[in-house]
Amino acid sequence: MSTDPIQLSRRGLMLVLSSPSGAGKSTLARLLLSEERELILSISVTTRQRRPSEVDGQHYHFIGEPAFLRMRDNGELLESAEVHGNYYGTPREPVETALAEGRDVLFDIDWQGTEQLAANESLSGDLVRVFVLPPNFSELKARLERRAEDSTDTIKKRLGNSRTEIGKWTQYDYVIVNEDLGETFPMLRAILRAERMRRERVVGLSEFVDGLLQQAGEMIEGPASAAAEPIAEPVAEPGSTPDAEPGSTPDAEPVGEPAVEPGEEGSEP
Repeated sequence: MSTDPIQLSRRGLMLVLSSPSGAGKSTLARLLLSEERELILSISVTTRQRRPSEVDGQHYHFIGEPAFLRMRDNGELLESAEVHGNYYGTPREPVETALAEGRDVLFDIDWQGTEQLAANESLSGDLVRVFVLPPNFSELKARLERRAEDSTDTIKKRLGNSRTEIGKWTQYDYVIVNEDLGETFPMLRAILRAERMRRERVVGLSEFVDGLLQQAGEMIEGPASAAAEPIAEPVAEPGSTPDAEPGSTPDAEPVGEPAVEPGEEGSEP
């Protein structure tokens, strides 16, 4: 019996995390990337100003508006959206390369970008959408204020937009309420692991199953069972006469007197 390891590859998936600002999706994304080796982050391009805690090329690619619009108009972005007065978009080439190589790509994007990814027929089957909700609106406001990276006006704008964002929750495959990070993160990780095992994402699974069935036939019924066996003629019970089908002619002719050829005399009694 062969002891070679089973080699089943798979196509990568696109794991989208969306939430209103302050619900915790960025923290969840960071934890997931630290624990899952096959997962890489899709680094978006954006026209907004870099925050003090952010690193260009690690959190976002920070570019000017003219450069962003050129990328969008040239078809170099899988999705793009204007959020809180700034543009965001996902570069196409690194994502398509990763999926073909069997790597998973994590997206930290809003509902507008998610809608555009879902509308892309060539990639919609790769999409897994997770929406993260806060436990309540007071906690959402408190988290934005504790972050201390946005002005009061920006926080007010984000809270105003959050009502629209929360209303998009039905467009997602999974919804998680992020009250306790220690409980939320295992849920998110379980979603990712289950989605990786979906039948349609496993490459070569059909051939593997065909091989199993052929092995089963050879072991149970012998090597000839791999090919289609001829259909045997029905066996009549001793003393029984098979019923002829309506309109059919029996194979055996009835026994009668021997025929005499023309001009030939019959035999003497």
